[in-house]
Amino acid sequence: MISALILTYNEEQDLPGCLDSIAWCDDIHVLDSNSTDATREIAAARGAHVTIRSFDNYAAQRNAGMALPFKHPWVFILDADERPTSALSAEMPAAVAAAAPTVAAFRLRRRDFLWGTWLKHAQLTPFYIRLLRVGKVHYTRDVNEIAEVDGDTLSLAAPLDHLAFSKGISYWIAKHNSYATFEANLLIDGAATQHASLHQALFASDFHDRRVAQKAIFYKLPLRPLIKWWYMMFLRGAILDGRAGITYATLQSFYEFLIDIKRREILRHRAGLPL
Repeated sequence: MISALILTYNEEQDLPGCLDSIAWCDDIHVLDSNSTDATREIAAARGAHVTIRSFDNYAAQRNAGMALPFKHPWVFILDADERPTSALSAEMPAAVAAAAPTVAAFRLRRRDFLWGTWLKHAQLTPFYIRLLRVGKVHYTRDVNEIAEVDGDTLSLAAPLDHLAFSKGISYWIAKHNSYATFEANLLIDGAATQHASLHQALFASDFHDRRVAQKAIFYKLPLRPLIKWWYMMFLRGAILDGRAGITYATLQSFYEFLIDIKRREILRHRAGLPL
């Protein structure tokens, strides 16, 4: 009833646990970005369909993944460091079986973890569209991609667990250093702020649409790293998550700082100024 799609690049550490968590699925596809470790061999040995595609950007990669020949009309998308809980694994088949023809996607509640601590307060975006009807979803935005759904989106109750720091802090920083380059270019080109609508940010009926507008407005603010740290720590309550929450808020603020200085660096380079 449900196929699965996992996007990978050098995921030999996390992929076995991910595959274990979806052992109930009889149609697992791995779209790999030319891994240099044992990722593809692990996937193939576990019976997954492996497709190789050179990475260009995150939206294009997910769109390519959704064009694969799935056995079932619904696809569960997850990353190698994500695990559906047993409750979610039971909830998804029942949800798609009861879904009206107008329903094109389901939104899941993701729980991010650091050092074994659920970042209950620190996590900024707990809702992700990950259960999709084939042919009804298209992704846009090069990084932190946006799912555009052709139809209704419903929500599921059970959580999807995300082991965001399974490979360590250094890996998280390296990955977000790459993200920051994408985001800096989107800022310069205006793509990061094109949906900056205050009305949509406050009153859009769909959480996803509100979030897109809120993020676009946020990118227009000065002193974003400091604003983000204060917001996460005291308005969201990251401090209530203890050391893990404080660490995560600081890392997220550092990420905003990286985006800003990379934007400045790119602009100086384009203007022919010394770096």
